[in-house]
Amino acid sequence: MSKDGPSIPDEEWERFLRDAEAGTRSAPVEPSARARMVGRRLREETGPPPGWRTHQPPRRGRRKAWHVVGLLLAVGLLALALDPGRVVGWFGDRGSTSPAVESASQLPTPEQPFRGSPAADWFDGTAGISVPEARATGWMTKEQVAQALDRTLGFLAASSLDPDVLRGERPKEAIALINPHQRDVQDYLAAAFSEPSQENDPLLLFSRFTQTKVRLVGDVVRTRGQLTFREGKRGAVEVTSDVTYVYPVVRAGTGGDEVARTIARRETVMSWDDPAKVITEAGTFSLLSYKVDATNGGCDNFSGYFVPDFTAERAAKGSGEGPAVDPYDRGTSMDARMEADDEECGTATRS
Repeated sequence: MSKDGPSIPDEEWERFLRDAEAGTRSAPVEPSARARMVGRRLREETGPPPGWRTHQPPRRGRRKAWHVVGLLLAVGLLALALDPGRVVGWFGDRGSTSPAVESASQLPTPEQPFRGSPAADWFDGTAGISVPEARATGWMTKEQVAQALDRTLGFLAASSLDPDVLRGERPKEAIALINPHQRDVQDYLAAAFSEPSQENDPLLLFSRFTQTKVRLVGDVVRTRGQLTFREGKRGAVEVTSDVTYVYPVVRAGTGGDEVARTIARRETVMSWDDPAKVITEAGTFSLLSYKVDATNGGCDNFSGYFVPDFTAERAAKGSGEGPAVDPYDRGTSMDARMEADDEECGTATRS
């Protein structure tokens, strides 16, 4: 199979979808994000569907926020600062266009890397991710749903919180939880770590920093988010995770103590499939969709690593012209965030 070619011709997929709706197929099928997208397009469009690539999540837009212009004044003991790596928020009305004043005591330090941000009151690691009470759903008993939720939480820890993965190592434990028979996703994973690109970007699923440029401040990552679940197709248990991760970093080596924060909000939809109906392996899930909205991770960066800016880089780039966004806002859906900034980098109101 070629890298960009479909695993099964469109005509066969269309025939399969018609047969499935008519109830004429009962054998297990290979889960495919491509098949799901084709099916959705067939229902939504009256004309023939366009060609599909092997891997194309529903929405792949990403915000890599440029930060507001720096400002430094001294009035007695009060220091006013707007810093791109630790951007001061617009703490008044959300529609305000004037940056708020921040005292020196609010700026992050290596000892207090979350100071001055909402993450200062968030929990560490998976403790910040709420998990619903399990109940029998689809093909799973209550106990099996509880296990699926626990494994989903394990995937989030292995993909976005594991210290080795954050330092740039391959996320082997996380990848082991993904259905190996989902070929389009496996092709994406193979390309993402050998030849990262806009199409095959590991940051859609995994958080990674290059150690030659930055290092994490301690081992603590602050989070806020939740898991939800429902019955999906073929009786599968469909689990959605929507989590915001806050990563404080400093320059690698002797680059000083300036703390920058990269903020990544990820939404991942996983299908825990019935093995009687879908080709899968025990303890693994199929991916239905995955997207990330990242602030201060590098605008138009497809290196496979987050590349946060510090004061010097921000000063050289100037202020961004994209839409303003509060990276801590969790009241806006991920779809709305993607639509608001599908092509250009936005401007973070705080970090």
